[in-house]
Amino acid sequence: MLRFNLILFFLTALLCYGQTNLADIKPDRAYENILINEISKDSLQSNFVIWVKHSVPAHYHREHTESIYVIEGKGEMALGDKTLSLKPGDFIVIEPNTIHSVTKVKGKRPLKVLSTQAPFFDGSDRMIVKP
Repeated sequence: MLRFNLILFFLTALLCYGQTNLADIKPDRAYENILINEISKDSLQSNFVIWVKHSVPAHYHREHTESIYVIEGKGEMALGDKTLSLKPGDFIVIEPNTIHSVTKVKGKRPLKVLSTQAPFFDGSDRMIVKP
């Protein structure tokens, strides 16, 4: 399954951007903590570039697998009962119903990731976990 998700992730990125470098995508507006820009979608998947300055609250997706590729920045992520260090080039697959969060961004630079959600994601199955 991980291999399929990795292949889907990179094929989607190639189809979406062709010759465009993900590093060239910049925020299109000011933001305080989190900025999400949808970059492509179809009935099977949705792709977003997400910038995080501080943290992302703990949440899970009931029906979606989320694949994250770290483009820029560093941070820490809680994934289930694990804590992961995030750095450019990291690839993380988050299966449905797995609680996850960005607990902190390290350094002055925001964390910038490519997030692929499969199937199509409209946000309705993002379940925030109360502390």
